[in-house]
Amino acid sequence: MSEETVKVVLKKGVASVTLNRPAVHNAFDDALIARLTESLREIGDDPGVRVVVLRGAGKSFSAGADLNWMQRMAGYSRTQNLADAMGLAQLLHTLDSLPRPTIAAVHGVAFGGGVGLVAACDIAVAAETAAFSLSEVRLGLIPAVISPYVVAAIGARQARRYFLTAERFDADEARRVGLVHEVTAPEALEARVAAIVAELLRGGPGALGAAKNLVAAVAGRPVDTALMADTARRIADIRAGEEAREGVGAFLEKRKPRWLPE
Repeated sequence: MSEETVKVVLKKGVASVTLNRPAVHNAFDDALIARLTESLREIGDDPGVRVVVLRGAGKSFSAGADLNWMQRMAGYSRTQNLADAMGLAQLLHTLDSLPRPTIAAVHGVAFGGGVGLVAACDIAVAAETAAFSLSEVRLGLIPAVISPYVVAAIGARQARRYFLTAERFDADEARRVGLVHEVTAPEALEARVAAIVAELLRGGPGALGAAKNLVAAVAGRPVDTALMADTARRIADIRAGEEAREGVGAFLEKRKPRWLPE
């Protein structure tokens, strides 16, 4: 690969993952999708990683699909298009289900698939100058593969508007509809992300992954006997674990748990 399309830096338990195609505003192509999926899977398998921060190099987070790649796809057969789309679907699923907390640090534009990446992260912080758009219908397309994550983030009602109009909206609107959690001045973005990382690192590593999985397991389910049994089993299992014993013991003894640096 002539270009390092994704850069990963691991420092003190934090994996900084940077989309690295700044000349095209970090637009997706098949090479970037494959490399990012591979990188995230490696991160998920690394017990030394506690938190993941996803960024874009240069002026933007991600402008969505690369136009040259889209032009190539227009000449593909349906079978080839299906396989290609499944590559993006696997990337988003890998990010969404990663057993580590993920933060999207959004600056510049996040369009199309870039919005999908933001929605698939656990936490999203945007610079107040960021701009968003689900622009697919303007090209005669639909935001199909990203739709489960975007609809989960902003709800069906807002998705109806923004999937159909493809209009741009700013960071404050992204916060209002639930796509991002916080908006900050551009110069304060990295400091705010670092503060959230510090909060995440205070949690037990296993508990963080279990809490993320818990949200996925209970969201949208009726509170019935099966759900009550599932949640009871989850807390019973984790209470009996070494990490919980250490965490509760540290709290009672007024000391730091072992997973925190001295």
